[in-house]
Amino acid sequence: MTYFGFLGLFLGIPIIILLWLTWLDARQGRQMPKRFGSYSPWAILGLHLAMALLYTTPWDNYLVATSVWWYDSAKVTGILFGYVPIEEYTFFLMQPIMTGLWLLFWLRRQPDVVESGWENDRFRHTTLTILTVLWLVMVGILVTGWAPGTYLALILAWALLPIMLQIWYGGDILWQHRKIVLLGLIPPTLFLAGADALAILDGIWTIDPAQTINWYLGGILPFEEFLFFLITNILVVFGMTLFLAAESQTRLEQIKTMRLLGNSRSLRAVKRKT
Repeated sequence: MTYFGFLGLFLGIPIIILLWLTWLDARQGRQMPKRFGSYSPWAILGLHLAMALLYTTPWDNYLVATSVWWYDSAKVTGILFGYVPIEEYTFFLMQPIMTGLWLLFWLRRQPDVVESGWENDRFRHTTLTILTVLWLVMVGILVTGWAPGTYLALILAWALLPIMLQIWYGGDILWQHRKIVLLGLIPPTLFLAGADALAILDGIWTIDPAQTINWYLGGILPFEEFLFFLITNILVVFGMTLFLAAESQTRLEQIKTMRLLGNSRSLRAVKRKT
């Protein structure tokens, strides 16, 4: 199987099915509930596609340049941008499209009720602290050059920074919507992990065992590959949920108010000094 053949089978077909379900929902008048209507869902999905392409490109080029993974040149077109074939860039876009459409399918089926009592600063700060410590450990692995931890550390050091930003802004909002978050996250991750195992068996791409911890799921899939799909889907599901949730608008207004209060206090302090 070629790389484009893999993309067509494991991402193209699910995307077509999800687009058809989206069309059916629109025809039946099923709309996004107001609690998830802060912005156009299509604009938010498009924004995530742009971010996925921009943020993943240099990172993935580094992986290929340092032979963390490599592809079979006989299974790609040979069109390269940097070190990475065009098929990989297509993957960058097709994965968030599939995961985003899946999430939107379930968001359209949520009740239009905004629950109270969702704010929890302690949860946000505690989770952020844990993630910061984990990020520092991963950076430490990269600095010390421990080869078996290379791929794991590259994934987490790269992905945890935007996830920490998401948690800082709305970790409690995500916890409030944890059921839809898990529903949007787990099935696409398991599906893509299974597809990835088949691609590795077929030799479309290969993961360097010397740069992994050599934990294999089902005896085939490196743990780091499962983690990659989990964490990239987290970026999409967390990001889209936060953009669309009504609670995020409340949080944004709170941040604006705090900033205005801070500026006002600074001005009063300057006036007192003068």
